[in-house]
Amino acid sequence: MSDLIEKCTVCQALIDQEDLFCANCGAEAPKRDESRQHRSETARHAFECSGCGASMSYDAAAGSLRCPFCASVDLVAQADHKALAPQRVAPFQLNRDEAVQIMRRWLGRGFWRPGDLSESAAVVTMTPVYVPYWVFEATTHTYWTADTSRTPSGARGDWYPLTGEHRGRYEGLLVGASGALTPGETAALCPFDLDRGVTPDQVDLENVTVEQFAVARKYARPLARAGLEAAEANTCDAQYVPDRSRNLKVNVRIEGLTSQPVLLPIWIMAYRYRGRVFRFVANGQSGKATGSAPVSMFKIAAALGIGLSLMLLALLIAVLAAR
Repeated sequence: MSDLIEKCTVCQALIDQEDLFCANCGAEAPKRDESRQHRSETARHAFECSGCGASMSYDAAAGSLRCPFCASVDLVAQADHKALAPQRVAPFQLNRDEAVQIMRRWLGRGFWRPGDLSESAAVVTMTPVYVPYWVFEATTHTYWTADTSRTPSGARGDWYPLTGEHRGRYEGLLVGASGALTPGETAALCPFDLDRGVTPDQVDLENVTVEQFAVARKYARPLARAGLEAAEANTCDAQYVPDRSRNLKVNVRIEGLTSQPVLLPIWIMAYRYRGRVFRFVANGQSGKATGSAPVSMFKIAAALGIGLSLMLLALLIAVLAAR
């Protein structure tokens, strides 16, 4: 549990550092120890990208600065300021050559992509970036209702109602805190091996690219709650509802929701294909990848042409059959 978590003096519910009032009973949050608050922050030499708005600290040894998220060189130095310090950092497990191989394989997948994409794509930038995430853990108590297609013998209906309850424990629920990567991208790269995480003093964060936290804890918590509710719905459906189900409803009580800020390793690459720049991102541990890619207009036109030809052929057959 984070040392920045407090307990409400009235109901003993957990209160994060951003909370002014207890979310459970509404009581005023206890005053924070300023020394503890300062330990949660660290000074950074920051840059902001004018292209995509990403805020990050940069490798001081880099000869020229280029945004790893959008490949822009229009970076503006920001005044030194305090930034949220991570409690854990997961080091990179994949090197540059391995990341390039993963990208080439990913570009070669997909029927609608150009056939020469993997060979012709030119890497514009390729940067290992420590991207911020929130790691949540909580206990859940869920009451659920659903209809199952497995009906009792002799029943006239096709559906049978069920109800029950489930208790769960979740650890390692990740919510992306990046301001440059989309929520879809940060979610697509999960899971990460959080057991490999180390304390920040064991990783050189001064000479690498580190994106700053763009999503505060209080804004990440609703996303974590939504993730927990979805996970409970899937669990109840899979474990308790036999055969097909419908109208699954869950009422989830979340207890002891805590979180901590972490930095996770992501390879971010900008590549150019026929004058256009696209982004590719890969999990720096497992190589799980996502990104954007062009589509082949020739393949789309060919598919449309074949579809139109089949429709005309079917129409012709119908006309001939009617005579």
